[in-house]
Amino acid sequence: MAVPDSTVPATSHVAGILHRTYLWVTIGTCSLVFLAAFESLAVTTIMPLVSRELDGAGLYALAFAGPLATGVIGMVAAGNWSDRRGPAAPLYASVGLFVAGLLIVGTSASMPLLVAGRLVQGLGGGALTVALYVLVARVFPGVLHPKIFAAFSAAWVIPSLVGPFAAGIVAQVFSWHWVFLGVVGLVVPALLMIAPVLRRMPQQASAAAGTPWAAGRLAWAVLAAVAVLALNLSAQVHTPGVPAATAVLAVAAVVMAMVAVRPLVPRGTLMARPGLPSVILARGLASAAFFGAEVYLPYLLIEQYAFAPTFAGLTLTGGALAWAGASAVQGRLGARLPHRSAVSVGALMVLTAVLLALATSALHWPAAAAIAGWVLAGGGMGLLYPRLSVMTLALSTKDNEGFNSSAMSIADSLGGALALATTGIVFAAFTTTAASFAGVFGLAAVVALAAVSVAPRVTTPSP
Repeated sequence: MAVPDSTVPATSHVAGILHRTYLWVTIGTCSLVFLAAFESLAVTTIMPLVSRELDGAGLYALAFAGPLATGVIGMVAAGNWSDRRGPAAPLYASVGLFVAGLLIVGTSASMPLLVAGRLVQGLGGGALTVALYVLVARVFPGVLHPKIFAAFSAAWVIPSLVGPFAAGIVAQVFSWHWVFLGVVGLVVPALLMIAPVLRRMPQQASAAAGTPWAAGRLAWAVLAAVAVLALNLSAQVHTPGVPAATAVLAVAAVVMAMVAVRPLVPRGTLMARPGLPSVILARGLASAAFFGAEVYLPYLLIEQYAFAPTFAGLTLTGGALAWAGASAVQGRLGARLPHRSAVSVGALMVLTAVLLALATSALHWPAAAAIAGWVLAGGGMGLLYPRLSVMTLALSTKDNEGFNSSAMSIADSLGGALALATTGIVFAAFTTTAASFAGVFGLAAVVALAAVSVAPRVTTPSP
């Protein structure tokens, strides 16, 4: 018999997230999420210009893969620190690292220095995500978690509408340096909005606070980061006369990543054990399916349907708007939409969208099928993403909120990174463009099907 979904009360008189009790912490946390998302999208827009100016084509891929890899280390460190002492110190440290990375990148005169700044940025950005999740658990009551995570989703999605255009304008009118330096001036005020809450938050007094640092988990995080980086770089390896070299490197990196991730997630995650392990696994699978397919959708429209790049990019905008809309809807529905139902329906929507993209590429269906499908995919992610965040906190205690939040973020990061690198290898393996697109969307569909199969296992035990 299914366990009832009881983490969100059916009725509550708790003030909303914009009530004066929570107003500034809501604005501050959402601003930090917004700025991290804006910077991530801005880099994609201006990096070709940066690479050309700094003569850094050889380090182009590393500028993207590096922050993803170091972010895993930041996630584990922030989770461990938060469990020991609460989220205040990790949040200050993560913002400090993020700002330091922005300053290094924004003042870089060479590509190696820029990549070094990106590595520091990724370390701070990964830690920031985990610290914010723990802060939400400590400040907001459980009934408001769906709403604050819906706000986080909107704060992440909105930059996809304005970020690339704004970054291009700043780079053209001023300099690409100000795309990074300008964000620094906005991060500090956002942190100041949260500072009063952090000052009132006592250091965590628990058995975990006196335990030593989990050095072993940090070591596994470093190994996982190396694996992510190796897999991303394997997609760039083309060894003349040795066609199997890329595949061997990729398989080795995947195996290393799977070995390294086991101590970083709840026991039973890779086996889809019901409860929290399946919540974490579903998050990783959904990320892998969605982002693994999303990066190839504009490419498909440009290559096979002769779309202009700007028009092809609007497809992603449609998905982003649907994500934000569905996040708002699930937040308003609260307990009327059970967690397991939200996750199951959301995963099925993502699978349907990827299958539409596969049919469009393989059977030459009208482009409208893939475009409409991606709006459906965005809606699916908007339903399941916030609910998986809510369930992670609902299934955590004060002693393991940091570990579980970092596990969820690691699942996001590793899921997306492994999918992007693997789809890159699959795309290069076929001899025709049509077959390459079909292979990519076919792989994403298999991952989405796995997410659908895991979704019913994300049960929440009764309190």
